[in-house]
Amino acid sequence: MTRILVTGGAGYIGSTATAILLERGHEVVVFDDLSMGHADAVDSRATFVQGSLLDPDALRNALAGCEAVIHFAGKSLVGESVEKPELYHHVNVDGTQNLLDAMAIHGIDKIVFSSSAATYGQPVDDPITEESVASPTNPYGASKLAIDTMISASGISAISLRYFNVAGAYQSSNGWLAERHNPETHLIPLVLRATESNPLKIFGTDWDTADGTCIRDYVHVVDLIEAHILALGALKSHVHEIVNLGSGGGYSVRQVIAAAESVLGRPVPAVESPRRAGDPATLVASIVKAKSLLGWEPTRDLETMISDTVKSQAQ
Repeated sequence: MTRILVTGGAGYIGSTATAILLERGHEVVVFDDLSMGHADAVDSRATFVQGSLLDPDALRNALAGCEAVIHFAGKSLVGESVEKPELYHHVNVDGTQNLLDAMAIHGIDKIVFSSSAATYGQPVDDPITEESVASPTNPYGASKLAIDTMISASGISAISLRYFNVAGAYQSSNGWLAERHNPETHLIPLVLRATESNPLKIFGTDWDTADGTCIRDYVHVVDLIEAHILALGALKSHVHEIVNLGSGGGYSVRQVIAAAESVLGRPVPAVESPRRAGDPATLVASIVKAKSLLGWEPTRDLETMISDTVKSQAQ
């Protein structure tokens, strides 16, 4: 049994990680300032410390007795990062430096970091590999890349997991854990919310893809957490690895709509809209390294992601 600090453990992905880690027999300390997370999402079996990455004392106290860190905490809205780049650098980059400093004080040298496909920016390669050029196009992606660089320079044992779109929900012993974003920007929740009076907007139907709509990569949140747990066990002394996580194939907007219609048993109202500036036609991860280094590949398909989301909304 390992005592693990989960930063951002009151958020969608962090709370799912906390629940699964506890069910695997680990001790978990959740560290979250509740600026984006929800206190009621924190598993009652975890130790909860409300605090900010910008508070070194709170971090040092939360890390006492821990052996490893899974780091989800930080600002994560791309649009907001464009409006407030200094805030994103301060919270994400400076905050993570505080975390690394606090880990050093306690002699903790193991971390799995929640990085992002946003580090790659406009993709040159299809699929995107870990060797693809990282050239972020927004401050959020830039902050994640800066953290990856900082972790490499620290010399600790680390794996950064760069994932694409996370979806689905998890039924823990305390109920369903699912996305609760405001504003909501993710496609699957928007598809499920679409109505005749507020239809889903399909941004572009003339892309160079099989059905003319953009292709994006989606991974079920439970598969994602499995990768984090495998990463903890795959850490190498003083080595920092970058690993992509995704489906390995991707799904088009029309495929997401069709899967949702299959799950819901009804049409999803949608309207065709012009392309959005800056959208790539395809954004898909190569997961070859995840398979070889972690022994990981996703087991839950698109319909499972959607059906679990629907079930979570009915609780």
